[in-house]
Parts: sequence; structure tokens; C-alpha cells
Amino acid sequence: MKLLADTHVVVWWLMDSPELSAETKDLLDTEELAYVSAVTPWELAVKQAIGKLDGPADLPERVRDCQLKALPVTGLHGTRAGRLPPHHRDPFDRILVAQAQTEGLTLVTRDKFIPLYDVPVLAV
Repeated sequence: MKLLADTHVVVWWLMDSPELSAETKDLLDTEELAYVSAVTPWELAVKQAIGKLDGPADLPERVRDCQLKALPVTGLHGTRAGRLPPHHRDPFDRILVAQAQTEGLTLVTRDKFIPLYDVPVLAV
């Protein structure tokens, strides 16, 4: 299964949080085609800068350097994200949806709005 981890999922996975089941953690640990988007470290850095996220100061770097495969953002992703229906106003999540749609990935998330899009979701 090809996976794209939402930002909160990546953080929970890195921090070994009880928010993720052992099954989901194991899947992210072992799946060869598990990805983290290039927007995820950016989102974390922005949220830390505006005081919306606590945690280690190097969290964006930890995510950037984790074992998940890096998924760059392309112009195709940006265009698709901009044309998505307005179910979700968070631009980071809209890019993740567009990336998952374009690349044939299942989005691993707890976000309640993402399943409104035409995208496979693994709910956590």
C-alpha cells in the first residue's frame, strides 16, 4: 500500500504517541512506499513560529530527516490543490489531498474533512 502521512500522523509516529495504534505505527515503520510531503516540515515550522505547536524546536528537521520517503511538491500538485472543492480551507491539507490523488497514495489521517474528497483514506 502506498501511503502519505498527514502532518499530525508523522508527528505522532515520530514521538511514539499513543494517539496512533500499534498497527498504524508498524505500517509506517515497515511500508516501503510510505511518504512524507515536503509541505509537512514547512507546516510544522509555521505552526511553531506562530505559537500553535509545542514540541522540540527541531521537529521540522526530524520530520524532514525521518525514514519516510520525501514527496516533493510539483506544479501539478499545486494546480490540483487550487482546484479542489472548498471542503477544507487549510492549504497544507489541500496539498496533501492533491498529492495523494495525483500520486495514487492513501492519505493516513484523522482529519474529518479529508474523506470528503475523492481520495483513499486510512483513518487513524
